Amino acid sequence: MTIAATGAYEEELGGAYRPLVLRNGEIERFEQHHDLGIFGLWDQLFGRGPAPQARHIRDLLALALVGGGMSNRAADDLISSLPPSENLRLREIATRVLGVTFLPAVLEEDVKKKADGSAGTP
Repeated sequence: MTIAATGAYEEELGGAYRPLVLRNGEIERFEQHHDLGIFGLWDQLFGRGPAPQARHIRDLLALALVGGGMSNRAADDLISSLPPSENLRLREIATRVLGVTFLPAVLEEDVKKKADGSAGTP
């Protein structure tokens, strides 16, 4: 996980660091296509409810790539090219994406820690 100079959240997907952004439009698209609301997925990712399905995780990340500026087709192609062995890592990334979406102060704190050299210290 990295924080880009612009404050965008980035993760390594498909061999490159890519910006991941979930805005209301992407969240609403997710909810339109699934029988699961975004807060239901949040609960599942944090162990409150049944485990999330791989398709939910993959679709959420494709939408986050679109929010970060990638075309729909390119995002779908990238996510579908990742093998099943990536699913656990994708789940972790999805957890972080939702975390920084709902709690953006986490990004600001990380940037401040890096700026003052306190990152990694208790």
